[in-house]
Amino acid sequence: VSDLAAICKANELCQRYGLDTIGAGATVAFAMECYEEGIITPEMTGGIDLKFGNAEAMLQVLKLIGKREGIGDILAEGTLRAAARLGGDAERFAVQVKGQELPMHEPRLKRGLGLGYAVSPTGADHCHNLHDTIMRGNNLEKLRPFGISEELPVESLDGEKVRMYKYWMEMRVLANCLSICQFPPWSFTDYVELVKAVTGWDVTLFELVKVAQRTLNLARIFNLREGFTSSDDWLPPRMFTPQTSGALSETAVIPEELRNAIDLYYQMMGWDGDGVPRIGTLYELGVGWAKGYLPGKATDRLIV
Repeated sequence: VSDLAAICKANELCQRYGLDTIGAGATVAFAMECYEEGIITPEMTGGIDLKFGNAEAMLQVLKLIGKREGIGDILAEGTLRAAARLGGDAERFAVQVKGQELPMHEPRLKRGLGLGYAVSPTGADHCHNLHDTIMRGNNLEKLRPFGISEELPVESLDGEKVRMYKYWMEMRVLANCLSICQFPPWSFTDYVELVKAVTGWDVTLFELVKVAQRTLNLARIFNLREGFTSSDDWLPPRMFTPQTSGALSETAVIPEELRNAIDLYYQMMGWDGDGVPRIGTLYELGVGWAKGYLPGKATDRLIV
């Protein structure tokens, strides 16, 4: 949809209905593709011609989603659940991770971002993530306390990129824990001074990093308890094929590189090959009590 006025109206509707604009936009796109593929029919839309580029149809469907009426009642569940209800090939068009739709940031260019989409505890998230294209200058300087000072190729996904992703993402998670906006140009050492000024606590950067690591490990355990597994740490199939035109028409995420990066990330996090936090990791973080919530095989031991 290229009608700017309609896009503005769509954002207004999302705000009025309390809809996430990323999820809503991706869900409308999903519905349009399903419509063009015959999975969603004109009868199901109530006669709305839900083709790509139809601005009026976009607005009509957003209203149905907000009111949970007609086809909107299905789409209001998001692409993962909607695809399951629609059946057929609908799952192919659900561009999501763990039920959260991908934002408009491209992992087929930003490979570290793709890793972040895959392993994030909340699904495809661009905020507590690494944007490979900005990791230079002042942003790169923020990582100097972690021993990272050299730029890396945007499309790399080797061990050095995984290491960069891990530290950057942990500090973004810390910012979430501290309710700090990521846009002010504060360094990560500035976070220490901010916490000291607000709380009076004599904290260190080491202690704050541990806050982020505890958060991520507890989130991981929560997800494992709720039924998520390492198989959910993956990208939708579309990310492994190039775009049909434009700058990314000859590049895509390479599955083997992503698999290797995920395995390296698990190791760096102190998790086993299935992405389950090791008991030693939990004790090191001061949350040994959480071992009681690990999957059975992580705590079961044969005693002879």
